[in-house]
Amino acid sequence: MESTEPQVGALTLRADCTNCFGLCCVALPFGRSTDFAVDKPAGTPCARLNDDFGCSIHTRLRTSGFTGCTVYDCFGAGQKVSQVTFGGEDWRRKPGAAPTMFAAFPVVRQLHELLWYLAESLTLAPARELHGALRELLVQTEDLTLLSADDLAALDVPAHRQRVNVLLLRTSELVRAGARPAGKGGKGRRPKDRRGADLMGARLRGADLRGTSLRGACLIAADLRGADLRQTDLIGADLRDADLSGADLTGAIFLTQPQVNAARGDGATRLPTALDRPAHWS
Repeated sequence: MESTEPQVGALTLRADCTNCFGLCCVALPFGRSTDFAVDKPAGTPCARLNDDFGCSIHTRLRTSGFTGCTVYDCFGAGQKVSQVTFGGEDWRRKPGAAPTMFAAFPVVRQLHELLWYLAESLTLAPARELHGALRELLVQTEDLTLLSADDLAALDVPAHRQRVNVLLLRTSELVRAGARPAGKGGKGRRPKDRRGADLMGARLRGADLRGTSLRGACLIAADLRGADLRQTDLIGADLRDADLSGADLTGAIFLTQPQVNAARGDGATRLPTALDRPAHWS
């Protein structure tokens, strides 16, 4: 499926590992679990990282016990830090810069995720009245990604995220308001608010969830087969092992590739055009 993902100018908000110094394989920690076969502390290169910063088991990650690697996406932060923040100088050739590089990477990753949401908001017609403010905040966020490594490490990302979230919430309300069909008397039904709901393992097969806010909801292992998730707000929802087989996520807002990668689906699952169908789906 061809993707038409949100973009910020010429900036692609998707990982380009060929222009990254394997930052997610070094900077980030992971612990032995169902997602990772071994323990690895932050700042230590994964044993499977090649000299060219490629992964020696890339085609066998899931069968080798590294499912977590196939779920992760840096939203393009890896190549930004590698090629822009550090000008193409990698941590092997300049080991003294490694700590600062590894500290900057997760900060830029968070900012790039916010850029994804802001760029998506600018494609949503129901939120047209907010586009000016959204565009201004998008420019401010992109400018933050261009700070020096030291300034990035000191950045108050939660405070900036809160400013962004105010507009994202309003965007969600505007989009979801038009998602519900008219009820008796011709008036639209109020979209449901299930923000932060604990729906782990919930039986939602065939459920009509159009226009529902599932922001931050726990949907781990939920049965969403054949569910209607059009215009549903899924920002921050935990979809690990959720079954999306046959579900319709057309127009679902603030859904990201890592969330889709963490879920299960099939050839009948309908995704937003900006997202790819994971190779491990049946």
